[in-house]
Amino acid sequence: MNTFFKKFSYLIPKNKSESGHQAEYQGGRDWESMYRNRWSYDKVVRSTHGVNCTGSCSWNVFVKNGIVTWENQNHDYPETSPDMPDFEPRGCPRGASFSWYMYSPLRVKYPYVRGELADMWREAKKEHPNALEAWKSIVTDPEKTKRYKSARGMGGFVRSTWDEASEIAAASMLYTVQTYGPDRNFGFSPIPAMSMLSYAAGARFMNLMGGACLSFYDWYADLPPASPQVWGEQTDVPESSDWYNAGYIITWGSNVPQTRTPDAHFLTEVRYKGTKVISVSPDYAESTTAADTWLNVKAGSDAALAMAMGHVILKEYYVDNQTPMFLDYAKRYTDFPFLVRLDEKDGKFTAGHFLTAKDMGDLSQHSEFKYYVLDEKSDKLVIPNGQMGHRWGDKTKWNLKLENSETGEPISPKLSFIDEKDDLKTVTLPFFGHLDNTATLSRRVPVKRMKTADGEVYVTTVYDLLLANYGVDRGLGGEVNADYESDTPFTPAWQEKYTGIKSDMVIHTAREFADNAIATKGRSLIIMGGGINHWFHADIIYRAVLNLVLFCACEGKNGGGWAHYVGQEKLRPAEGWGAIMTAKDWQPVPRLQNGTSFFYFATDQWRSDEMDTNDLTSALVEPRYRHVGDYNVLAARLGWLPSYPTFKTSSADIYKNAAKAGYTEFGDVKNFVAQQLKNKELEFAVQDPDAPENFPRNLIVWRA
Repeated sequence: MNTFFKKFSYLIPKNKSESGHQAEYQGGRDWESMYRNRWSYDKVVRSTHGVNCTGSCSWNVFVKNGIVTWENQNHDYPETSPDMPDFEPRGCPRGASFSWYMYSPLRVKYPYVRGELADMWREAKKEHPNALEAWKSIVTDPEKTKRYKSARGMGGFVRSTWDEASEIAAASMLYTVQTYGPDRNFGFSPIPAMSMLSYAAGARFMNLMGGACLSFYDWYADLPPASPQVWGEQTDVPESSDWYNAGYIITWGSNVPQTRTPDAHFLTEVRYKGTKVISVSPDYAESTTAADTWLNVKAGSDAALAMAMGHVILKEYYVDNQTPMFLDYAKRYTDFPFLVRLDEKDGKFTAGHFLTAKDMGDLSQHSEFKYYVLDEKSDKLVIPNGQMGHRWGDKTKWNLKLENSETGEPISPKLSFIDEKDDLKTVTLPFFGHLDNTATLSRRVPVKRMKTADGEVYVTTVYDLLLANYGVDRGLGGEVNADYESDTPFTPAWQEKYTGIKSDMVIHTAREFADNAIATKGRSLIIMGGGINHWFHADIIYRAVLNLVLFCACEGKNGGGWAHYVGQEKLRPAEGWGAIMTAKDWQPVPRLQNGTSFFYFATDQWRSDEMDTNDLTSALVEPRYRHVGDYNVLAARLGWLPSYPTFKTSSADIYKNAAKAGYTEFGDVKNFVAQQLKNKELEFAVQDPDAPENFPRNLIVWRA
């Protein structure tokens, strides 16, 4: 019998002939009973599959004699509006076969403990009054710890009981809390969308124990870091049904039919409305079959393609023929009009930081996070609403209304100084298009003189710098691109040697994307995904692509902008779930840490890392450190990045020391810790990750 018949042999009728032999070769229709029995069932259970696709499709599970025999998609989802397709059918062949995993011989059904540890634990339980003392007797004995740790990776697990396994885990965690501190216990579990309840249960336990939960999204290179860099959030993108609202779609690094199978019908159905689909993919992927045009870029060259498309859009829709819709959007929702100081060194100018209120003599709180634009209406410097300084100060100004944040008057930020410049300056820009990082670009920008608290400086706008970086010719002279056929960054001809895409195809696609945005009021969409994420400097590739939706006024529009491939990962009860998961009802701040930094130090990868930051930084600067690990230490020390264990000393001992010094209130303890750090009496654990007191002692992994 094959596997199928073995699994369901109890369903096959055992009819025999008069001679006693099986009647399977005789005539008649008895054989049909096997099929009827195969698809019969006792009850139907509604369920879903808690897997990483995040589809959460609804399935009917058919059960007989307590065994799942087959599954079928539910088709009772709520109806959508008449102008939208229904969500159903939702499901895929992977889901239909999921129940086979339940009966896989590889599935672990019972707890197991490594044999060496099980023997020591059972012996220790006989000799000590409680589980904590039993565990202590093992981990404080160098010979015993070496014995069970050296057996790792060699098999040798023995079956245990849930009580025994739970007791070992509990004793080890409690011993760690008492001996080294609670933040030496760590938990890891994949994406919550697989099952919000089981993720929250484990994460809540870790947080209540004072342990740290590790991230997962970045660890397997699924997180697009450009999203928090640009918008300050993770991937708050539209659900997949919004693809049906698009007038033009580019699938870029996202293979929708394969990775978003339940939602792929929105992509195929929207074509019947006349929507054009472009596939940017190095291989003829499933998503390419749904496309009208295939841009088969060479793997990893996406940034060059995106920059060339951006060059075309900026030149034709911003400079040569100004598009009011694009210009208005850029003023309202981008940083194009903000003023940037130019720094001078050895006679060369480089882009510095934003011109801030602090630069202009304002010493009030958060003034270094309030930035200026030049208002066309009043011809004055203005701080518009929505600055980072407003986020932490006057939150009534924390919005994107085009208003003077000090007076409330309407403003119209100036995008460029080209028509009223005080001077032209050549700015040196970094260029990362070569194998080394020594190359630069020299481009001219219009500037204005500004009197600051530190003296007179030159300023320009982000928009002017952007056009200079893209090499758009504005009649300012200098190193610019004469036409699209110039083999200079970032023209369509330049990108061809990297991507393999003909320049005329790039020009045509860029124009289509922009023209559709104008005709549909922003409904040009780019579905992006993990095909980009897994490349080094993926954030820069992503940002080059995201520029296109910003240039064309698409972000924030239904049917427009960018749609990261996660699709249906919309957790409706996210707010309440987040509070439960992080135990915020018991504590103010949870301990969450990025998994990449944790494993980098915990596994001593930092010792073998040969990457030199001198090879990564711009030719315009000298790196502060040569080793990337030092930057992680800097980030932990300055509070930019959570890092656990935080201090070399247990947090419980820190509080005891503060209490001895007479500090028990929360604010006083914080000041005590700050003073201890200043006096170098308290050290960060990440500064010495191999010290025994800084080891992560327990890693609890569940759902993975």
